[in-house]
Amino acid sequence: MVTMKKLEQKYLALLGEAERRQLPDLDSIRLCFQVLSLASSIDRDCAALLAPFGLSEGRFVLLFVLDAADDGLAPNALAERAGVTRATVTGLLDGLERESLIERHADANDRRSLTIRLTRKGKQMARKAFDQHGRWIASLFLHLSAQERKTLGGLLQKVAAGMADRSDAAGGPP
Repeated sequence: MVTMKKLEQKYLALLGEAERRQLPDLDSIRLCFQVLSLASSIDRDCAALLAPFGLSEGRFVLLFVLDAADDGLAPNALAERAGVTRATVTGLLDGLERESLIERHADANDRRSLTIRLTRKGKQMARKAFDQHGRWIASLFLHLSAQERKTLGGLLQKVAAGMADRSDAAGGPP
C-alpha cells in the first residue's frame, strides 16, 4: 500500500487541508491522491525511459500507431488513432521528420493528401522503444499475482464506470 510519505507533496498538502477541515470520507480522498501520485510517478518513469530514444510520449504513440499501419496513414487518421488533435500531430510529425523517423508522401492524384510512413530508421527505433517499454510496463506489476492484477483491473474499471455514470447523469463532469 502506498504510504503517506509516497504521496506527492501537493497531495500531502491537500490531504492535510482536508483533514484540518474534517471533510467526510478522508479514506476516499487519500485513495484518490494515491492513485494520482502513482499515475504521476508512472508518467515520470515513462518519460525517463523514452528520453534516451529522443521520444516524448506523444512521439512514441505516433511511432507505435504508424508501425502497426503497413501502408501508412493520413495525418487525420493518425490523429484519430493517437487520440490527439490534427494540429498536435502536425507538430509531432515535424520533429519526427527532422530526425528522419518518418516520411510524408503526397498522393499522386491529390497533392493535398498525405500518407505518413515510418522510415527504416523509424521502424528500428520504434521496435527498440516498444520492446523496452513493454518490459518496463510488465515490471510495474511483477510483485502482483495474476489474481491481484485481475482484481486491480476490475476495481479500476469499476471506478471509471462510476465516473462515467455520474458524468452521463449530470451531462458532463461534476
